[in-house]
Amino acid sequence: MRALMSCEPGGPDTLRLLDVPEPVAGPGQLLIAVKACGVNYPDLLMIQDLYQVKTPRPFAPGAEIAGVVTALGEGVTDFRIGDRVAARIGTGGMVEAVAVDVVRCAPIPDGMSFVDAAVMQFTFETALYALRNRAGLQPGETVLVLGAGGGVGIAAVQVARIMGARVIAAASSEEKLAFARDHGAADGVLYPASAPSDRKEIGERLKAALGKGADVVIDPVGGWLAETAIRCAADGGRYVVLGFTAGIPALPLNLPLLKNCDVLGVNWRTFSLTQPGALRANKAELERWYGQGLLSSGVTAHFPLEQGGIAIEGLAARSAVGKRVVVL
Repeated sequence: MRALMSCEPGGPDTLRLLDVPEPVAGPGQLLIAVKACGVNYPDLLMIQDLYQVKTPRPFAPGAEIAGVVTALGEGVTDFRIGDRVAARIGTGGMVEAVAVDVVRCAPIPDGMSFVDAAVMQFTFETALYALRNRAGLQPGETVLVLGAGGGVGIAAVQVARIMGARVIAAASSEEKLAFARDHGAADGVLYPASAPSDRKEIGERLKAALGKGADVVIDPVGGWLAETAIRCAADGGRYVVLGFTAGIPALPLNLPLLKNCDVLGVNWRTFSLTQPGALRANKAELERWYGQGLLSSGVTAHFPLEQGGIAIEGLAARSAVGKRVVVL
């Protein structure tokens, strides 16, 4: 079978399309013919050995997949050959077939495409966990979403809107802001892709859009923008850390004191391993919202397997709008 493999640390250009043996479903596993694989920022970090979890090489990037069950491992009783399933697997998704532990798999609801099933795992489950379980978002609160035109950002915009919040989007291009508004943001603020000489002006524009301040800040960007954003928090606000596409910031700890706000980390992996009941409840909620037509997957670009590196490169350049997906 074909697989897009990382054989040495490096950028997306180091990925190789190889012929590798098809895996076999072991005990408690499903063999899945992959139909779609979501593309996420951790894919870029993993192939460069910059992610917090190191994966032995060679490996295929791709953390979330959807496909069809083609074989059952010993002891599997809850699925059948031919079932449509989605799975969040960490790595290994950019392949034609993958063996996955059954506990990581879930049936795809009727009416949901393979593409939507694949990409509505990593970003949407993270966004809902961040807003509901960590930030405790309440109806009527104001949410500032940084990087609002990206995968996590557009998921957070939609989830916050459905939960009854007023959403202010912040992004690095007018195209991304328009995308966020189309998905429910009430207003948008443009910021430069790199640190400006005058950060105060960006902060003033954010504060003008927010009004009394942000009850919740969703930050998958980090870098210079983190300090500017936390200065815009309302009294008792929650600054939620989801990632660092612009680099890991050094946040002055006097700011949480002065703003009387919380700084909250989001580690979905730990949540998924330690709170399976809450995880299932969140997945069910997302599926319900999707079935009601309240959620869009936000997919804007499809790539064949051999162009998976190009799909990841768009994340490295921070030019991608919405979600990207590899389709087999």
